[in-house]
Amino acid sequence: MNRKFMALSLIFISTVFFLSPLLYSVENKKPEVLVITVSGVINPVSAEYIGKSIKKASEMNAEVLIIELDTPGGLDTSMRSIVKDIIGSSVPVVVYVSPSGARAASAGVFITMAAHIAVMSPGTNIGAAHPVAVGEKMDKVMTEKATNDAAAYIKSIAESRGRNAKWAEDAVRKSISTTETEALKNNIIDLIARDMNALLSGIDGRTIKTAYGDRKLKTQGAKIIRHEIDLRYKILNLISDPNVAYILMMLGFYGLFFELTNPGAIFPGVIGGICLILAFYSFQTLPVNYAGLLLIIIGLILFILEVKIVSYGMLTIGGIVSIVLGSLMLFESPMPFLKLSLSIIIPVAIVTAIFFVLTFRLAYKAYKRKPVTGTEGLIGMEGIAKTDITNTEGMVIVHGEYWSAYSDDVIQRGERVIVEDVSGLKVKVRKVNK
Repeated sequence: MNRKFMALSLIFISTVFFLSPLLYSVENKKPEVLVITVSGVINPVSAEYIGKSIKKASEMNAEVLIIELDTPGGLDTSMRSIVKDIIGSSVPVVVYVSPSGARAASAGVFITMAAHIAVMSPGTNIGAAHPVAVGEKMDKVMTEKATNDAAAYIKSIAESRGRNAKWAEDAVRKSISTTETEALKNNIIDLIARDMNALLSGIDGRTIKTAYGDRKLKTQGAKIIRHEIDLRYKILNLISDPNVAYILMMLGFYGLFFELTNPGAIFPGVIGGICLILAFYSFQTLPVNYAGLLLIIIGLILFILEVKIVSYGMLTIGGIVSIVLGSLMLFESPMPFLKLSLSIIIPVAIVTAIFFVLTFRLAYKAYKRKPVTGTEGLIGMEGIAKTDITNTEGMVIVHGEYWSAYSDDVIQRGERVIVEDVSGLKVKVRKVNK
């Protein structure tokens, strides 16, 4: 009996000895928070980035996901996708309008309101969420419908989070905006934090209601893990900029034009095709006005016609005007971040005019120039009959070379002749004076 007791005691002590470090490490493991930064226009790229980050935070069982937000607004569809992901997240999502000087405007208001915890940094602002038409003009009735829809949506979000629904509705209907101190006072946000440490301390111990139940936060001294946007998202975000999309489109036109005028060059055609595909990808997220696109194409056609038609520069001027007007109309939106910059339009229009006029002129002249080498180069050249030439035989010297020759008319030796045709090593000639 004593032996059995001693054996059991030994097993118990050994188990405690080996498991104690593991239990200690699990018990003392620091909680982790995932931090991402969303800066710029809300578009499909940022929506996908936030959605993937929410999934990552759930997989790593993070305490919270913190979205550092600074945005002038963006696309309604992308905003709604982000809001759905936040509401359905199993991990509490904190939207932190940061750094100082940042803003959460338009679509940013909806995203901030949807967060489980809304935080702002000193010197920031939130508001101006009135819907605007992107890519189409709305009449009074359509504008009112869009406003009512957006107001009801943000009011529903604010009420579900226990925030100031009246202010949220006014942000849509009246485009009001407020500072961080007013936002905290009016129950628009939950906290003002000067930095990340202050934020983690401020939300520690709070009980958050998620789609999967209540969760008490343990963020004091938590380990901060930053999920940086990868190269793919950076590239897609870059080409979604209107100015970049516009430049890609023009480069695509240059490349394809150069390939068509110089068949077999390959490289310009490949680059042009890639640029156009990237531009078209961007256009699906931008408010493209196809009347503007048509004006740009007409401008390019006018440059080409300038080479063939003597217009004394009028076609070139018309092409430049058409491209400038088309570029100004290309993206139709009241939001400045979805418009082209004049500092891009003017240089592109001038460079395009120079490129097409000079390149096409050189190509057209080369096409019309008479061949000077090979058998085709002999046609039209003058020579001298070295023997009498009949319709079957004879000999001429052309370009310092002796050629077998024949003619429909008899040509005497020593007479000057012109080459009419070349067949193998025999030429057909006629008298110069005929």
